[in-house]
Amino acid sequence: MRIVVTGGAGFIGSHLCERLLADGHQVICLDNFFTGRRENIEHLFDNRHFELLRHDVIEPILLEVDQIYNLACPASPIHYQYNPVKTVKTNVMGTMNMLGLAKRVRARILQASTSEVYGDPHIHPQTEDYWGNVNPIGLRSCYDEGKRVAETLMADYHRQNKVEIRIARIFNTYGPRMLENDGRVVSNFIVQTLKGQELTIYGSGEQTRSFCYVDDLVDGLIRLMNVADWHLPVNLGNPNEFTIKQLAEEVAKVCGGPLRLRSEPLPQDDPRQRQPNIQRARELLGWQPTIQLREGLERTVAYFSQRLPSSALAGGSVA
Repeated sequence: MRIVVTGGAGFIGSHLCERLLADGHQVICLDNFFTGRRENIEHLFDNRHFELLRHDVIEPILLEVDQIYNLACPASPIHYQYNPVKTVKTNVMGTMNMLGLAKRVRARILQASTSEVYGDPHIHPQTEDYWGNVNPIGLRSCYDEGKRVAETLMADYHRQNKVEIRIARIFNTYGPRMLENDGRVVSNFIVQTLKGQELTIYGSGEQTRSFCYVDDLVDGLIRLMNVADWHLPVNLGNPNEFTIKQLAEEVAKVCGGPLRLRSEPLPQDDPRQRQPNIQRARELLGWQPTIQLREGLERTVAYFSQRLPSSALAGGSVA
């Protein structure tokens, strides 16, 4: 098939492009390179089935495609709060443009939504029928509410225009090609440990998250896109729950460094608990994560060890 991936030069998008090409498809990668990186996809340039277009989804585009994976949007608080109005535009206008394209060419479209639609949840673990607890005017709302509106648009285009939609609610994902400075807890902890720095814990460190390795997530996205006759949201994430302190301990073990913690105040609207109920994904897609936290962290640490200059690493020489 001919498939477009918006945000295809980003962390998750580049892995998805890679997998789709390996499966024999033609892939068009759209990215405005706000958080995406050319180096994430450079190894794909020699593949004659791969095409890169520098494009911002806020602007319409005409393409002939069979499927659309809409991943375009910064996903870390540092980046999506940098320009919150642009974040909302990307989620709302960008999704509308991609839905318009899907309607025009009769393509199936998958929206990369997020566990952030659940906000600071009152239901634990979170099921897809939970409506969430989101602050509509908080610092994170440009992303949280933007994604909620994107889901609304998907549902309305399906009801009104019979567009074939898929909605993936993605929980914390990690792996190679994460940005070093994206402010996400896994990359923060790994970079700080490799540099011999204290690990920054926000709040008590007892808040929980569930961490899914990127290869598992990509497999889930592809299965969801290709499942027949389904339009409701599906949680994709690892149901194993860890406190932030437990994650810090695991990162220190994998890096082989001492565990030294530094406390900072908890950011506004930071969720206390986050864990997916993936029963729907298991039954509908036959999907569940296979890569456990230790193995995934080992692969991710190896990636960051190569990216960071030797002078920045603990014990490295300083010019």
